[in-house]
Amino acid sequence: MSRFLQMAGLGIGLIGLFLQAAITIPASMAAGRSLLGSIVFLFSFFTILTNIAAVMVHASLLSPSGFAWFPAFAGQRIRAGIAVAITLVFIVYATVLAGLWQPQGLFLLCDILLHYVTPFIFVVWWLTSGADGSTRWRDISWWMIYPLAYLAYALIRGYFAGEVPYPFLDVAKNGAASVAVSAVAVTTLSIGLSVLAVLIDHGIGRLRGKSATRVQSGRR
Repeated sequence: MSRFLQMAGLGIGLIGLFLQAAITIPASMAAGRSLLGSIVFLFSFFTILTNIAAVMVHASLLSPSGFAWFPAFAGQRIRAGIAVAITLVFIVYATVLAGLWQPQGLFLLCDILLHYVTPFIFVVWWLTSGADGSTRWRDISWWMIYPLAYLAYALIRGYFAGEVPYPFLDVAKNGAASVAVSAVAVTTLSIGLSVLAVLIDHGIGRLRGKSATRVQSGRR
């Protein structure tokens, strides 16, 4: 089951990412951006960056040469942090962004793959195979670096480039106070998901420890 989920996550993630790039870059260039600007625009989305990280986790664990590919992503604490981030992708999109536009055709397919399917696969895999009770409360501070750094990047990009990846971060259109509220809400949600991830990981670790103890006792 674990390997099946990893292979599905890797395959669907790669398909979604390559397809998104194939349709976003030409559309971005048609809107007036340069090729380089279009590539930067693509990689300015939290969804894209997080799905890349999820793909790296799957690739590292499926590597036949002992985590030779992307070894840093094979670590349990990194995997848990990515589980938090990709859950954030799903929640923010489903509750805030999905109603702001009506994608069609391949854009709709990419939306479904990268906002719903890949988060579902990754979280199910983490819950059934990735979590082992080894996370620590201090890991939350490390996990929060990613969303906070992204928020800073998005706001700085909005100031200098005049565009933001997500509408709720647009200071020029929504005002600084509204954007600050949105940023605090996303940060609070991320912290809450991180706390939940540690609690779940510890719970799964205890359950597996008890199961292992029962198996050993049964053998005696």
